[in-house]
Amino acid sequence: VFLSFQVFGTIVWILVASTQIPLPLLQGWVMFVAVTAWCLSIVFLSVFLFGYANRVAVNWNQADFIFHGATFVFYFGAFLLQAATTSLHYLPRKFNSTTQETILSGREYNISIAASV
Repeated sequence: VFLSFQVFGTIVWILVASTQIPLPLLQGWVMFVAVTAWCLSIVFLSVFLFGYANRVAVNWNQADFIFHGATFVFYFGAFLLQAATTSLHYLPRKFNSTTQETILSGREYNISIAASV
């Protein structure tokens, strides 16, 4: 399970970072969640791989449940924000400009959809 967090967290991280980040407040939270969950899952995995779980008297089942529950809540919030960014695809980038440049280009729109999923 922890390895899947590293793989999918890295994919989200790469996809969001590969766009021009038109709405930094929304996509900044998505990046924060992806990077933080990625780092914490590596720490959690290291605790078990190096045997520290046997040395510390913690209910690891409960800790695992809390970690995955909190990660689910944060990733779901990040999904909503990334989907909101994707849904604003057709809005103009500059409201006072004469050119009709959209917030996300076609390529960035596809990347944003993949990051949302």
